[in-house]
Amino acid sequence: MVVASGKRDHRSLEPSSSEFGVVVGAVGTHCHSANSNPHQRPMSLTSGDLHFQQEPLLENCETAGWHSSSDHEVDVPLKASSKTRVNGKRTRSSEARIDMPPMSSFMTASFPKEKLKTVVAGALLVTAFMLTSVSIALTHQRLPDRTIYKPLPDIVLDNVPVQEWALSFSEILIMISLFVTITVGLLHKHRWIVFRRAFLILAILYLMRSVTMFVTVLPVSSYTYYCSPPANSSSALQTAQRALRLLSGFGLSINGEQVYCGDYIYSGHTVILVTAYLFIKEYSSHKFYLLHWTSFCGSLTGVIMVLISRGHYTIDVIAAYYITTTTFCIYHTLANNPSLKVKTGQSRINYFARIWCYPIFMYMEGNVGGPLPQKYSLPWSN
Repeated sequence: MVVASGKRDHRSLEPSSSEFGVVVGAVGTHCHSANSNPHQRPMSLTSGDLHFQQEPLLENCETAGWHSSSDHEVDVPLKASSKTRVNGKRTRSSEARIDMPPMSSFMTASFPKEKLKTVVAGALLVTAFMLTSVSIALTHQRLPDRTIYKPLPDIVLDNVPVQEWALSFSEILIMISLFVTITVGLLHKHRWIVFRRAFLILAILYLMRSVTMFVTVLPVSSYTYYCSPPANSSSALQTAQRALRLLSGFGLSINGEQVYCGDYIYSGHTVILVTAYLFIKEYSSHKFYLLHWTSFCGSLTGVIMVLISRGHYTIDVIAAYYITTTTFCIYHTLANNPSLKVKTGQSRINYFARIWCYPIFMYMEGNVGGPLPQKYSLPWSN
């Protein structure tokens, strides 16, 4: 912290605990020295990104009557008025206090590996994949009869010739994107945190997808895509067998295991492509512009291929893009701001704490001190 007081030379400013008053300012930080003349106009200083208040907001730090609190949220008013005497006349001054976290909280950011939490996040992702597979198996059984129900009107699908090869090309791009994402994660110094975030975000996305595709079943979007005939009856054993078949093929059509239809809202292909790009851009060096643009173009091409192959409706892709980017941004906003990490029920102003998955987030990210630094190392190095 830097203190500005009177005509003191800014080159000799040294922080001293005996001089500190109250940190106050609308656009910066300013505090009167306890030994300086309170009526003397302080100089305006600029140091780096700090801009100091031209006029003091508090005449006397000791008589302001503020109470310190260790809580992040206090219910006392932030403004108060006190009467001071200037040139023998009583005047009323408006004072404001701004509580700021101690500087030590910014200097002691820690990034523990917490390998067990990463394993738990991976287990959640596997569970979400299993639930999605079960949902597809059940949805396929309720699929509208293709001889009666034609594909729904779609502004893109109705105006672009179908390209059956495009779905396989899209899935090749998915595998390449996943390989690059895994490589970036392995080379990051805090790889356990990176993979924990990827697992949890994908688990949330696929858990929601297992619900949305099940509650509303749309007609098949393609005239040519092969769908296995629905069974006369659906037993628990048959549903489990279908789910295991889907899991064995990782939900991809290129290996011939995805013969069940109806998994439309929202697009799983788009979820993977967009998530891969976001993680590559976030956790690779910001200097790797070529990698970022290549990943972006690859993801965009993959999404376009899904559409022109009639693998999904356009609404599936739009919904997947919106939900994926929103989930990623909310998660990283919370993870990078320690002030937003509060226990459920202890904050009236942090509305993120009301999200259904916030307790899981707190378990995974509660000990992470802030944004991950751009540091990289080999997985087998210390």
